[in-house]
This record gives sequence, structure tokens and C-alpha cells, in this order.
Amino acid sequence: MNAAERDEYERLRRAAAVRHRHLRYTAVSVLLLLAFVLAPAAVVAAWVDSEVSDTDRYVQTVAPIATEPSVQNTVTDRLTKRVVDNIDVAAITAATARALERAGAPPQVVLGARALTGPLKSALSAAVHDIVNKVVTSDQFAEAWDDANRTAHAAVVKVLTGKGSSAVQAGDGSIDLNIGTVIDSVKQRLADAGFAPAAKIPQVDKTVTLLHTDKLNEAQDGMRLLHVIGAWLPVMVLILAALAVWSAPAHRATLMTTAIGVGVMMIVLLVGLAVMRQVYLDSVPTTALPRDAAADIYDTFVRFLRNSTRTVLVIAVITTLAAYLYGPGRGARWVRSAAAGGTGATGRSMARHGLHTGAAGRWLGTHGDWTTGIVIAGGVLALVLWNYPTPGAVALVLGLVLLVLALLGILAAASGAAERPAPGDQPVIRPG
Repeated sequence: MNAAERDEYERLRRAAAVRHRHLRYTAVSVLLLLAFVLAPAAVVAAWVDSEVSDTDRYVQTVAPIATEPSVQNTVTDRLTKRVVDNIDVAAITAATARALERAGAPPQVVLGARALTGPLKSALSAAVHDIVNKVVTSDQFAEAWDDANRTAHAAVVKVLTGKGSSAVQAGDGSIDLNIGTVIDSVKQRLADAGFAPAAKIPQVDKTVTLLHTDKLNEAQDGMRLLHVIGAWLPVMVLILAALAVWSAPAHRATLMTTAIGVGVMMIVLLVGLAVMRQVYLDSVPTTALPRDAAADIYDTFVRFLRNSTRTVLVIAVITTLAAYLYGPGRGARWVRSAAAGGTGATGRSMARHGLHTGAAGRWLGTHGDWTTGIVIAGGVLALVLWNYPTPGAVALVLGLVLLVLALLGILAAASGAAERPAPGDQPVIRPG
């Protein structure tokens, strides 16, 4: 090619490179945007899927509700009122007054008998409340609660998808708990304690409203969709993030961007859960459920979702720090130098005391990148195989990975291989 043709070729080549680079950055940006937007939905979908498909997980979720003092007080008060309302105390005192009047009792006595309605009802309420409270706060009630939820795990399907039937039911804009078994136990204890009329209490309403919202149908539609995609959405987010990192020109920088973006979205999800909590509490009428009981029920029901969100946030922070420490920054170089210096000094001290690692140590020193990658991959695999990891589990795995890497560095430094001495270690040769 002559000079003009070469210039034209170079111009076209640079233009093609620019178009290719723009297309590459556009693809990476789209992949990252999809990963960021889908990350919160993936966490929620995984939580919903675990609640629907894992009976043990569901029982762990709802078990604390039976032991929450606010919920126990609410159930005790509701049951006490229903029992006392079905005992006509006024009729009892009126019959007593008529009997006294027929027996010729003084008018003051008859009037006093009629005035006993209020005190008698108060005393009856106190006695019934004490018996009901003993039933609701007993270990047997908590065990019965767990057994009922375990054998009727279809309750979560009823709540989240509107299908099936169980002790926990989706009503008209509400989620209700069927406490018929508790009422029967209370009636039996009252009868055993001498309240014979309690055995004749009619079969009244046996449900207690746990949650109340006019958006239940819309929430159920969303939950059904999340249940369908719950097993695949987290995998899709991981694939999108991996493709973005692999496609980007700067893998480390893109990995940091991905981790930071996912971490920010987890913070957004936590804020959203807090906002939803306040919206839910404001929507629950105090006549249906006391505010403290509603708050305890909400916090108990979503606590595993919060834990999962915090776990992903911790992983995102660790990934960001790890990607930074592998970079060329001054702080990263200092940390790597300090870590290498510490493990190297420890290994050389072992070698000086006769603890040589020989060929194995030299192999570790030569294949340091491979061993580091294998250890990190092992830590990631441990978290993947961990059944519902928590932030504590992430911290434990991270600590073990760092410990193993430090041990490998020490063993490599203890190989006894000749090293170039540091300037401060140079021997001083004096004449003569």
C-alpha cells in the first residue's frame, strides 16, 4: 500500500475499533442494568420459594409468632371476651334477685343482688383471663402451634398464592388464624375448673386476623409470579453479572462496579422493607389488631428475608474490597505488601528453626496464583452449598479463606529457597 492507502486503512481500522468498543460498553451496561434491577426481585423470589417449598423453613418462620408476648396478649384478650360474652351474668344476678325476693329477703338485699352484675362479670373475666393466659403461654401451645404448621404447610400456599386450606387462611383482604383448637382447650379447662356453662359455649367465630390489607389480591398475584420464577431468577442475575464482567475490557473494575451496584440495590430493598412495615402498620385498624402485635408479626414473618438481604450486601462489600485489593492502588499495594511481608517473615523464621517445606513449599511459591484461585473458589462453593447462609456464615467462610491463604503463604516462604536479602539484611564486609 502507498502512504495514502495506509492512512485510509488506519483511519478505517480506528473507526471500526471505536464502534466495536462502543458496542461492547453498551452490551456491558445493559447486562449490568438488568442485573441491578433484578437483584432485589431475585432475593425476594428466593425467599418466597423457600417459604413455599421448605416445610422446616416455614415452621422456623412462623414458630416465634406463638411466643410473642404481644400476640399472646391479643389472643388471650380475644378468647376471654368471647368466653365471657357467652355467659349471661346479668341473667344470673337477676335470677338470684328474684329467688331472694320470693324468699322474702329485705329489698336492700334484693337490690344488692341485682348490683352484683358488674363485680361478678369482672371477677369472672379475671378468672377466665388467667386460665386462658396459662393455655396460650404454655409450652404445649407453642408445640401444638409448630405441629399444626408443620402438618398443614399448605397454609403458606394459601397465604402466598390463594390456593389450598389450612389453619392460616386468606380472607377478604386479610390473613386469618383459625384458633378452634385453642378455644376447645380453653373450654375444657374452664369446665374442669368449675365453670360448667363454659362447656355450652356455642361454636362462634374461631379466627383471629393476623394481617389486614386491601392489596392482598395484588400481593398474591405478585407472590405467585415470584414463586414460579423463584428458582431461576437468582441464577439469571448471576449469569448476567458474570457475562458483564467477562465482556468488559476491564474485568476488575467491572467486578467492583457490579458488586457496588448489587450492594446499593440491597440497601434499597432493606429501606423498602422498612417503608412497607410502616405502610402495613398504618393500614391495620387498631380494632383488628394492636399495633405492637402487628409489628411483631411483620418483623417475624420477614426476618429471614432481611437476613438474606444483609447476607447479599455483606458478600457485595467483600467482593468490592477484594477487587480493590487486587488493583494497582496505593492502599491495595500497601496491604498486599504488608500481608506478603508478614507471611514471608513467619515462613523464613520457620525455615531458620528447621521447619523446611522443601519442594512442596517451592511448588506453592511457583503456583501461588493457582492456589489462591482454588482457595477463593472453595470459599464461594461453600457459600453456594450452604443452606441459607447468614452474614455470620459469610464472615466465617471469609475468615477461613484468609487463614488458608496465610498458611499457604507461610508454607511457601518456609521452603528454604534462596532469596535476595533485603537491603537491611546485607552482610557488612570489613577490610582485614
